[in-house]
Amino acid sequence: MVHLTADETALVTGLWAKVNVKEYGGEALGRLLVVYPWTQRFFEHFGDLSSASAVMHNPKVKAHGEKVLASFGDGLKHLDDLKSAFAELSALHCEKLHVDPQNFKLLGNMLVCVLSRHLGKEFSPQAQAAYEKVVAGVANALAHKYH
Repeated sequence: MVHLTADETALVTGLWAKVNVKEYGGEALGRLLVVYPWTQRFFEHFGDLSSASAVMHNPKVKAHGEKVLASFGDGLKHLDDLKSAFAELSALHCEKLHVDPQNFKLLGNMLVCVLSRHLGKEFSPQAQAAYEKVVAGVANALAHKYH
C-alpha cells in the first residue's frame, strides 16, 4: 500500500497520462542496464549489451522496458493493494527468474530520472516525491515473495 495524499495521487495520475510507455520504458530499463551493469546477467539472451549505445538501441531492451512500464502503469490503478496487483510478477521474479529484489528499487530510481528528463518542469519536487513513494511501494510489492 502506498500512502499518498489526494494531491499526490492527482499528481501521479495526471502526469502518468503524459507518459510515453514505449519510449520511457525502454529508456528506464536501458539506463538500469548501463548504470548497473551487473543487472545485465538477467538479460544475456537479449543480444548485444556490450556498450551503452548497444543497450540503449537494443530492440529487446526497448520491448521489455515497455512491458515493464505497462505493468507499472497497471499497478497505478491499485495503489491501495500493490502486493496483490504484483503478486504474480513477484512470484515469477523470485521463484523462476531469481532476480535480486534490490534491482526493483534501482529500476524505480531510473524511472524517476527518466520522468524528470522527459516531463521537465511539470515533474516538480512534489511530483518527484510522490513518484518516489510509488516506485518504493511497487519495489516492495515485487519483493514480497522474497520475504
